[in-house]
Amino acid sequence: MKIGIEGQRLFRTKKHGMDMVALELIKNLQEIDHENEYVIFIKPGDDSSCLKNTKKFKIIELKGGSYPVWEQWALPKAAKQEGCDLLHCTSNTAPIFSDIPIITTLHDIIYLESISIFKKGGSWYQKIGNMYRRFIVPTVVKKSKKIITVSEFESNRIKKFFKLPLENNKVVAVYNGVSTHFKTITDQNILDTVKQTYHLPDHFFFFLGNTDPKKNTKGVLQAYSEYRKKSDNPYDLVMLDYDKKDLNDLLSQIGAKNLIKHIYLTGYVKNTDLPAIYTLCDIFLYPSLRESFGIPMLEAMACGTPVITSNTSSMPEISGDAAKIIDPYKPEQITDAIFEILNNKQFADSLIEKGYKRAADFTWNAMAKNVLKLYKEIVENNKLV
Repeated sequence: MKIGIEGQRLFRTKKHGMDMVALELIKNLQEIDHENEYVIFIKPGDDSSCLKNTKKFKIIELKGGSYPVWEQWALPKAAKQEGCDLLHCTSNTAPIFSDIPIITTLHDIIYLESISIFKKGGSWYQKIGNMYRRFIVPTVVKKSKKIITVSEFESNRIKKFFKLPLENNKVVAVYNGVSTHFKTITDQNILDTVKQTYHLPDHFFFFLGNTDPKKNTKGVLQAYSEYRKKSDNPYDLVMLDYDKKDLNDLLSQIGAKNLIKHIYLTGYVKNTDLPAIYTLCDIFLYPSLRESFGIPMLEAMACGTPVITSNTSSMPEISGDAAKIIDPYKPEQITDAIFEILNNKQFADSLIEKGYKRAADFTWNAMAKNVLKLYKEIVENNKLV
């Protein structure tokens, strides 16, 4: 069996969530599958060292213009030329005209819902991406042999949105994992280096905020403002990859411009540096309005950090009882949760202990094994047709 895997953005330097999921899938397939052949289709980039050819895994760098042009024309053509029995598209979209059976990873359908950044907020790059997905995804769902998504919550959302029976087995939930380098960092030299590199304060809360409304950045800032008013010795807030102008605008909206001097903006953080930041922070804030899975909260748990997350969408399913659960639409609950963790050591320690155990339940190896089973099922069924 020869499997094609779309990894268009894997060679880009600044990888994000879906890129890391695809990369971990491929790396773990390289470890567990020594029988089948794989062809990985990637757009040229500056980080080609992240993935290597092996005897059974061939990397093909495809040029082809913009994302849609590359995906709709260059990708299916190359997969057919390589003689692939199946093409796995890993990032929500896929070619709508393909002679090869397709399996698509549909991480979420947030962009199809009312909370979508297409309607309000978000950058123009995000808006254009969502326009493309809105046009492509309904056809992709129909044409794909299987749809992989990342939680039971998201599986049910997809089925409901596309009017598929809940017992329909076309949509399959396969949990993401936690990369093995996410663990408590005990080497003080590493901690000091990361602290200096990103200019981190001694005590801080960590928040992966961005302009996507689902991240609830406004709610977090409102909660943090209230926390600072009530605390005698308040900690600072560290935010990843957020623009200072956008932050100033948001602080003005909530009447808290003075907070800017207490917020540290790191810019883009390398994935390999994240474990040190999780280890250094006192609380990880993840009170999103909507998530399909929530890898960052598991990463924080694996590093021994107490997590505050939401009672919405997939978060309770993934966090279990290992996080402090709040209503993300009520900033005062975020504030109260911060004080509970800081002031109740027994409670904080229990979250840390449960977090280690919960994070260990999610591995990329298990994810790759489940995906491999789907590959075999689709190819076998296609042979019988």
